[in-house]
Amino acid sequence: MTALPPVTWLYVPGDRPDRFGKAMASGADVVIIDLEDAVAPARKDAARENAVAYLRDRHATPGSEAHVRADAAGSEAHMRADTPGPQIHVRVNDPATARGRDDLAAVGELADAVRLPKVESAAVLDALTGAPAYALLESAAGIVAAREIAAHPRVAGVALGEQDLAAELAITDEQAMNHLRLQVVLAAAAAGLPPVPMSVHPDVKDEAGLLASCLAGRAIGLFGRTAIHPRQIPVIRRAFRPTEEEAARAAEVVAAAERAEQAGVGAVALPDGRFVDAPIVARARRTVELARRLADPPPQPALGSVPPPPPSTPGSADPP
Repeated sequence: MTALPPVTWLYVPGDRPDRFGKAMASGADVVIIDLEDAVAPARKDAARENAVAYLRDRHATPGSEAHVRADAAGSEAHMRADTPGPQIHVRVNDPATARGRDDLAAVGELADAVRLPKVESAAVLDALTGAPAYALLESAAGIVAAREIAAHPRVAGVALGEQDLAAELAITDEQAMNHLRLQVVLAAAAAGLPPVPMSVHPDVKDEAGLLASCLAGRAIGLFGRTAIHPRQIPVIRRAFRPTEEEAARAAEVVAAAERAEQAGVGAVALPDGRFVDAPIVARARRTVELARRLADPPPQPALGSVPPPPPSTPGSADPP
């Protein structure tokens, strides 16, 4: 069975290396060292140096964490150490700029993946080497090109930069934003990529709003979410955890499939007489595994252990 995609992705500013270790211990599936929006222009060189130093130290310390790298198709994963731990991605600056290209040259062979902001065409991906790339679609041009971007062989996943997109298009209606989200969900699925994670919820104290938003996103095919504070991680996990009813129904389907396999028959019949086909069985197995994986949320770090960047930092509350 294909490995489940990440559920929680936590941003940490690249100019705050004191927070890297705390982010790694937060329980997030992926830690994203941010060199872009969360870092003021004057500190971007230092942020890159911090990321490189941390990643080199990680590689030089055997068994420090498990480092999982998705392949370029986004469908497999390789364990790079023996102890479970989060992946480390790096969000670089715009790859169309000199700074972005320098970021890629510095971290491309060290990170588990790179996140590319402001991708508007597949052409920008052609020269990529090193780690798999996650393309961030943050403009009208990026949405229009979503299918060709998602289909590019260097792309391991796609995500939306919703605040930039909403600002460009002057969108204030949630249904209109859902229309754009669904275009990216379809593009990712058609390309065989993992499901699209949700953009950040910028109010770290609004746990009820975060939960409601996650449930709405889950209903239209989005999966998992980026966070800007560790306190958001348990809420995201709760939203994407199958309900008891969903888990029980999935377990019933899996048990019926196992009985059919043992009996050497192809048709899978449920106790109530309903028959289910292979895609339903595969989805049920994923649901059972997801329920198991999210059954016991990791401990929540103390509030403030990894605070979000200060509001004065340009773009600090606007990572996709």
